[in-house]
Amino acid sequence: MCMGLPMQIAETGAGYAICDYQGGRRRIDTMLVGDQPAGTWLLVFIDAAREVISADDAGRITDALSALDAVMSGNPANIDHLFADIIENSAANRKDAN
Repeated sequence: MCMGLPMQIAETGAGYAICDYQGGRRRIDTMLVGDQPAGTWLLVFIDAAREVISADDAGRITDALSALDAVMSGNPANIDHLFADIIENSAANRKDAN
């Protein structure tokens, strides 16, 4: 399985960007999304940007990946806050159905 990782551009060059991820920097191919300015969020698969995403989407993806990591580490007890947007939408949908 290949999972997309949200990364924020710190520096750019022709056809690539240096992105911040988990306290480090990685060189990312940007040929599929074009050159983007610093500060832009990208969804990255195997060191290649596939999509430009919003900061909100980057946060939601990061939360979901954190929850997955917690579950895989055997610590699923406190992950509800990582899915707050889904829980809120579900509650709103239940109210609308009634």
